[in-house]
Amino acid sequence: MPLASVSQRRCAFRANLAADQALPAGSVFDAASARLAQAAGYQVGMFAGSVASAVVLGAPDLVVMTLSEFAEQARRIARGSDLPFMVDADHGYGNALNVRRTVEELETAGVSAIAVEDTVLPRPYAGPETGLIPQAEFRDKLRASIAARVQPELVIIGRTQALRDGMEETLARVRICNETGVDAIFLVGVTSLEQIRELHDASELPLILNAMPSDATVEAVAALGGRLYLQGHLPYYAALNTLYESYKHLVDTGDQSALQPKVLSKELQALAMAETDHAAWMREYMGLDG
Repeated sequence: MPLASVSQRRCAFRANLAADQALPAGSVFDAASARLAQAAGYQVGMFAGSVASAVVLGAPDLVVMTLSEFAEQARRIARGSDLPFMVDADHGYGNALNVRRTVEELETAGVSAIAVEDTVLPRPYAGPETGLIPQAEFRDKLRASIAARVQPELVIIGRTQALRDGMEETLARVRICNETGVDAIFLVGVTSLEQIRELHDASELPLILNAMPSDATVEAVAALGGRLYLQGHLPYYAALNTLYESYKHLVDTGDQSALQPKVLSKELQALAMAETDHAAWMREYMGLDG
C-alpha cells in the first residue's frame, strides 16, 4: 500500500492536536517499530532523543549524538512508516542558528512535529546536571524554529522543563510559547491535574505531557487542553531484555525450539517488514512470484 504523503501525515498530527481528546504517543525508533505501533492502535508516535542515542550509538542520553545521526534515523522511520510522529530535538543542537539548521534537516527528513526545549544541553563542565536557558534565548530559539519551517503543516512545539523551578517560571515560559506562535506546548514534570489546570488557563495552545499525572484521568486531561501524553520508552527496553534472554538461552542450551513461542507471528512479521508490498513489487517489476 502506498504511504500517506509527508504533508498528509503532518495534517493528521495537527488534527489530533485539534481534537477534543488526549491520545498516547507510542515510543518508536525505526520503521518496523513504527509499523507495529500503528498496527497496535497508536495514532501518533514519538522518537525520543534518549531512545535515539541508545539505538544509534548504544549510549546513554548524554547528548553525544549528532544532528545528522538523529535526522537520518528519523528519515528511516518516516520513509518506511505511515505513522505521524514527533521528534525530541533536545536543545536544537546548539544556539538559535543551530536550531534553524535542526528544523531544516528534520523537516526534510519527513517528521510531523519537532519539539525544541529550554534545557541547558549538553551538561556544562563541572556544572549542574540540569538547568534552563534564559527566557530570551528560549524565545529566540522558538522564533528561529518557526522561521526555518517551510511547510506550514509541520508542527513546532515549545518544550519546557521549567516546573522544576516553580510555577511562576513555567508560566513565563508558557507565555513565551504563546507569543512566538508555536503550535503546542510540551510540559515536562507535571505531577498533578491542578498544575495542568493552571497552565491551561494561561494558554489556549494544545498541551503535550511527558507523563500522565497519577491523580488525573485521560478524560480530565483532555478537558484541560491535553492532547498527547507519553508512556515512557518501556517497549524498547522490553525488546532489549527479550533479545538478551534469547541470546542467553541459545548460548547456554543451543535449543532453538524453545524460542518459537516468543517469536513474532508470521502475520506481524509480514506487517513489520512490509512483506506484502515487497512481494507485489517483485511481481510488478522483476517478473518474480514474491
